[in-house]
Amino acid sequence: MAHFRTVSLAFAATAVLAGCTSVPKPGPVEITRFHDAAALAQFGRGTIFIESAPGEDGESLEIAAYKAAVASRLAALGYRETSREEAGQIAQVRLGRHVIAPEGSKRGPVSVGVGGSTGSYGSGVGLGIGINLGGGKPRDRIDTDLGVMIRDKASGDTIWEGRASLEVGKGSPLEAPQANASAIAQALFRDFPGNNGETLEVKVSE
Repeated sequence: MAHFRTVSLAFAATAVLAGCTSVPKPGPVEITRFHDAAALAQFGRGTIFIESAPGEDGESLEIAAYKAAVASRLAALGYRETSREEAGQIAQVRLGRHVIAPEGSKRGPVSVGVGGSTGSYGSGVGLGIGINLGGGKPRDRIDTDLGVMIRDKASGDTIWEGRASLEVGKGSPLEAPQANASAIAQALFRDFPGNNGETLEVKVSE
């Protein structure tokens, strides 16, 4: 059975809140990670290539922000990003972003323009519905599901897998793909590789 715990992560966003109604605070990032204990010596070292997971639109403008955030975190952990041909490990990134209506129904994928529709990773179940304490109509929320799978290139075996979900209010600084990607990637790779099979929550602030 997966263990569950909560930790905190501060995230500073530079965007300015728009509109006069209150934007619900972002929910915590819920993450679950698995790894091959026999591969512990491979984590955080060597060369790695980051790519879109099979079935994802590799040309999507939106997934590019998340791949860049994943690459940044992996570099901070000690990996060196290289071409696919030279890499010892391959990180595959899967993304799903959906609009969640105030009553909890999923309206459909978030669109950021041409090439911006995302995949359907994860269940799409949110972490709770925000309440607008500032009056006015409750806002939609944006649900983001990020999945990263690290494979050993030579064998093709999956040696690490992580999944993260985050809900933010529409109009939040963390709605923007780059800010959202940075926050969710930081949470996903916190204390990498993490405890095998553990589910935890990482709090984020705007």
